[in-house]
Amino acid sequence: MPKPDKKAKLSDAEKLKSLKKKMKKLKAEAAEKEAAGIGPRVEAVTKAVVAKTTKKEKLVSPLAPASFPDLPVIAGVEFAAGAAGVKYKGRTDVMLVKLAAGTSIAGAFTKSSTRAASILDCQAKLAGKQETGQGAAIIVNSGNANAFTGVNGQAAVDKVTGGVASALSIPRDRVFSSSTGVIGEPLPADRITAIIGDLSRGMDAAGVADAAQAIMTTDTFPKGAAASFAGEGGEIRIVGIAKGSGMIAPDMATMLVYIFTDAAIAPEMLQKLLNAQLAATFNAITVDSDTSTSDALILAATGKSAAAPITDLRSATARRFAKALGQVMLDLAHQVVKDGEGATKFVEVQVTGAASAGDAHRVAMAIANSPLVKTAIAGEDANWGRVVMAVGKSGAQADRDKLTIRFGDMVLAENGWRAPSYDEAAASAYMKRDHLVVGVDLGMGRGKRTVWTCDLTHGYIDINADYRS
Repeated sequence: MPKPDKKAKLSDAEKLKSLKKKMKKLKAEAAEKEAAGIGPRVEAVTKAVVAKTTKKEKLVSPLAPASFPDLPVIAGVEFAAGAAGVKYKGRTDVMLVKLAAGTSIAGAFTKSSTRAASILDCQAKLAGKQETGQGAAIIVNSGNANAFTGVNGQAAVDKVTGGVASALSIPRDRVFSSSTGVIGEPLPADRITAIIGDLSRGMDAAGVADAAQAIMTTDTFPKGAAASFAGEGGEIRIVGIAKGSGMIAPDMATMLVYIFTDAAIAPEMLQKLLNAQLAATFNAITVDSDTSTSDALILAATGKSAAAPITDLRSATARRFAKALGQVMLDLAHQVVKDGEGATKFVEVQVTGAASAGDAHRVAMAIANSPLVKTAIAGEDANWGRVVMAVGKSGAQADRDKLTIRFGDMVLAENGWRAPSYDEAAASAYMKRDHLVVGVDLGMGRGKRTVWTCDLTHGYIDINADYRS
């Protein structure tokens, strides 16, 4: 029988089991020393062990998918990833994407008034007419957001994009950059440009998984999604990767997202198709109500599919493309919520019967962003009164006597009072699930909206209290 591989990676369950065993042993030793008057208190030892171990071993979100998906190759797209030491030595923290000549680019970005230099640069480059005859590129670094860095911010963007343009022999206005990480610290551009040559020589059409890993910050797992459909004369494929875990709230794009397709479509049409999918995907999620300075979504269409070009947004192919693109975007959006910092529960908030779609959105986000609602969910407390509170504070039209609140299929409140069928035990049992649905019908009209969020646990505090350390 072969010997077990001692270097094999342990599963999160095995790590947790090992941690508990280690803690039990150390607590026993500490108790003996305390009894003898020669050691620190047991509680102090336990806290120190937990803090040290959790910093060393970042456990994957319990809501994470079983594995990174097997994503298909997109013709005309190549990836490379490397370690530049932007913040941590030895960590893969730079992603480079090379896009073939003929590629159309579309984008969506944060509306923050303090947005990062890379965002301003991308927006400026996409504002004019695209010269798609040239190739294009995307370069992303994690560890430093290059935001609120004054004139140094644009200088760093110019240095990095210029380095990519030179290495790949493409115009600098066809190089798009993103940065994510700590705000207010100058970006060490020289560390990034130092590895661009190596990255450009190591491009790989199948390297998307490494690229997804490189853009992570507090993420506990890389995020990817794909879809395909039959176009006119050939298959059209769409692949996307994303990063996002905290500072997640709508105002486009809620995170860093890069989506690639081999469809042939002009930039203007590509932008319209992207815009149409935002409200129900990346603008329908929240982790903590905070909008980042650096959120970006870049969609690239290489035109390398054998399918005929999409030239009419009313065509059947365009409609199928829109549906597939929406599927990829929603999948990635859900993965971001499931990786919310400290999250243990994935929550869908369904609002119906609003006076307008805008009112439905306001109510849904008021519920999804409420710390009181989110902590009750974390504590598995069926406290529907907090949902009532969130509806009332939203600013939307509401009438107490027309309001209905559901958890899953259970009606908890209706007609201005607790529902006659309310069952505390059943509601409490439902809250123990890791996927929850909170339903609210306002009884005011036909407006509706669904958004997604997660619970708020002490893990969120732990992660963000020492984010820079």
